[in-house]
Amino acid sequence: MISKALPQEKKTIYGIWKQVFAGDDGGYTDYFFRTLYKPENTLVLKESGNIVSTLMRIPHAIMLNGRIVQTSMILGVATLPSYRKRGCMHELMNDVLDEVEHRELVTLIQAYNPSMYIQFGFEMVYYRRRYTVQRSQIPTCSNEGLTYKIKSEDLLEVYTAYVRRFDGFYLRTKEDFDHLQEECNAEGGKLIAYYDQNQQIQGYASLYQTAQGIEVRECIYLNSVALFKLLNLALQLKNEILVHTTADEHLEKIIKDVTWQDYGFTMARVNDYDLFNRLYGTTVASPKEAFALSGKPLFMHEYA
Repeated sequence: MISKALPQEKKTIYGIWKQVFAGDDGGYTDYFFRTLYKPENTLVLKESGNIVSTLMRIPHAIMLNGRIVQTSMILGVATLPSYRKRGCMHELMNDVLDEVEHRELVTLIQAYNPSMYIQFGFEMVYYRRRYTVQRSQIPTCSNEGLTYKIKSEDLLEVYTAYVRRFDGFYLRTKEDFDHLQEECNAEGGKLIAYYDQNQQIQGYASLYQTAQGIEVRECIYLNSVALFKLLNLALQLKNEILVHTTADEHLEKIIKDVTWQDYGFTMARVNDYDLFNRLYGTTVASPKEAFALSGKPLFMHEYA
């Protein structure tokens, strides 16, 4: 039986996450259930009265081809190991998609296992690029203007300026950046910002220590000075770092001999093509076409 989660079932769902996502946690699960989890956004599948599978749908607003569109990110699709290969995930996905088809024009999903979601109408629309950057590839510069003490209002200001050249981005709020700072702390990461001589924020980066080393998961910058300042600080922590960006920023043009790898990050589904095409005056037939309408590069860095 599929139903919305009850408030008292939070601990059980948390336990499923800790079991299923144990190798990819790093403190994120505790942060998520403390800050983002809501039972009304959670579906559970029960057998004999016990929760055996679950998923969540987190609502958001995005900018898509000049319009604000209500969407949601499906995440946390998890089934207890002893109940896998019994169709639990299919049941949950069919149920949640029946719900979103009546609520939103497009739906997103984390693309950890792309082949699982193609059958439900999802298609990869957004790729990220992971650069491996060496100390020798970034000019050494001072730490002047860099700080770990950052107001969420400043983060929102520079993010808003940065994403103007992109499409598909979340319309983040101050609260979202409050959450970002909390997430960094929960996972043992650091958020660093660069302010110019006029005390105007010019960029920020989120730094995490992972099994792969120092990772810059998000780097927002308004100019090359801000970019190099932020990367230079990360390289003071380790002589080789991983930097995640959009696939369209092409840091290889300004960082000599840097290497990179592209990887799928976000899949999308158009829930009603007739309505979508009437709204935008177009004739798209796939999610990839829908998210390419504006001709702008996409920025879709969200995990939830």
